[in-house]
Amino acid sequence: MATPLSDTPLSPLRTVAVVGLGTMGTGIAEVLARAGRDVVGIDVGEAQTARAVAALEAATARAVARGRLTERERADALGRVRVSTDLRAAADADLVIEVAPESYETKQQIIRELDGIVRPETILATGTNALSVTRLAADSARPERVLGMHFFNPAPAMRLVEIVSSVLTAPAAVTAVTNLALDLGKEPVAVGDRPGFVADGLLFGYLNQAAAMYEAKYASREDIDAAMRLGCGLPMGPLALLDLIGIDTARTVLEAMYAASHDRLHAPAPVLRQLSEAGLTGRKAGRGFYTYEAPGSPAVVPDALTPRAGGPQVPGRPVRSVGVAGSGTMASGIAEVFAKSGYEVVLAARSAEKAEAAKARVGASLARSVDRGRLTAEAAAQTLERIRPTGTYDDFADVDLAVEAVAEDLEVKRQLFAALDKVCRPGAVLATTTSSLPVVACARATTRPQDVIGMHFFNPAPAMKLVEVVRTVLTADEVHATVREVCAKIRKHPVDCGDRAGFIVNALLFPYLNNAVKMVQEHYASLDDIDAAMKLGGGYPMGPFELLDVVGLDVSLAIEKVLHREFRDPGLAPAPLLEHLVAAGCLGRKTGRGFREYAKR
Repeated sequence: MATPLSDTPLSPLRTVAVVGLGTMGTGIAEVLARAGRDVVGIDVGEAQTARAVAALEAATARAVARGRLTERERADALGRVRVSTDLRAAADADLVIEVAPESYETKQQIIRELDGIVRPETILATGTNALSVTRLAADSARPERVLGMHFFNPAPAMRLVEIVSSVLTAPAAVTAVTNLALDLGKEPVAVGDRPGFVADGLLFGYLNQAAAMYEAKYASREDIDAAMRLGCGLPMGPLALLDLIGIDTARTVLEAMYAASHDRLHAPAPVLRQLSEAGLTGRKAGRGFYTYEAPGSPAVVPDALTPRAGGPQVPGRPVRSVGVAGSGTMASGIAEVFAKSGYEVVLAARSAEKAEAAKARVGASLARSVDRGRLTAEAAAQTLERIRPTGTYDDFADVDLAVEAVAEDLEVKRQLFAALDKVCRPGAVLATTTSSLPVVACARATTRPQDVIGMHFFNPAPAMKLVEVVRTVLTADEVHATVREVCAKIRKHPVDCGDRAGFIVNALLFPYLNNAVKMVQEHYASLDDIDAAMKLGGGYPMGPFELLDVVGLDVSLAIEKVLHREFRDPGLAPAPLLEHLVAAGCLGRKTGRGFREYAKR
């Protein structure tokens, strides 16, 4: 019978066996060896162990070349690693980390064999990101010593490690492995046992929705990826990330998540099964959502789906002057963008005073650009001169493009479009900057729905490069072409999408934010741990709760309600915790309290 963990002095975990020497296992071995641990790398064949040794030698050589290791440190690290094809080589290990393929049968077999090999006090860690740690532990003779230690790829670079305990795990084992992670220079986050844990639990739902969006031909793979990179500041677009992770791996994780949650958002998009079964599993196969130069290469090469440069295009209408309707932050930012690019801008608000205040806001923004050396004082003055503030929409009579940026209220927008219809000359393009309302409803408020289109800028408009170009079923081809040409002239990146709730960015972003709220609501993880997990494990510039407080909880709730109403998916229903905070007036930074409290200004 195994000695109770509480009765056994904790080992300092000096010797660690890593079972499975693929990319992840080899990376973990490198991290351990560089941190002074003795490492036993184990895999089923000599070819695999030889590849791992070669990979370790190459990785540490790169670290020396980049000044991150000395030659002596490299030699010492490599000297601490030995490899074997026999699981019995783990006999003296204080900790065993298995990183075998994501299969219960494979992992359970390894754990059962290790039970008969390792010392009674040895801790067994699984590197799974999809399977139940509890189920794996229950198959062990020492379930209190089994836990999850989920590293992220590439292990040497990624700081996050999720420490996963089951209901069977002894606290002392969690403490020992957490201390090891800190010793390795990692950021350990304690989580409970559910498929995907924190980072992958949030990430894979988002990736799945992106795959479904692509499969529905709502937007091209290039536009989906560009939208999330430029609109959210993510290091990679979701489809490129699926190719990097492995489409087969993503499908396995999602299957496990769906089995636990029965949430339709986790049901793998059929395209993932189709690609997996065809062997098009992403970069490792040389083809997935994109085509690569060779298996394992990061270089994307053109294929049949790659947009052609040039080619026959519908010519757009000439645009020399632009009208911007509104007096808020977005309206003044859009006016600044157009004026900087040389357009004459009419900035109209409900009163002359509001329009003057909006122009003053542009002036302050330009002054900051001058102070930071991004703009000359002369260029700033010329930009400001191109903006004419007015308290009447009658001054839009001669503009070629009218852009509304008023309150996100459909009736307010419909009334404005009815007014613009009467004022603007025939052939003028009418654009709405709505982020969640139906563009066609604005179009139907006019007698010229073919001239109406969506131009969804992101905040702050002068800095953010993305514009979602939203066509309705009534939008004319030349109107679409006009807006694409204008985006190029104002140095923005346009992505095309249809007229449905959330367009690309919000339709993918807000379900992810909502799921993060559900995690906290269910007491699965803390705000801080979730934010840390997504920044460190997913490369997100902000954690979900930081972002929710910046966006505004009321704004977020409104968008989530629109998405739920449009798609009728129970998984999109706003989390009750979010609704409660909004009802309590806790709206984020703007009120001094949202998910966190902020110092009053």
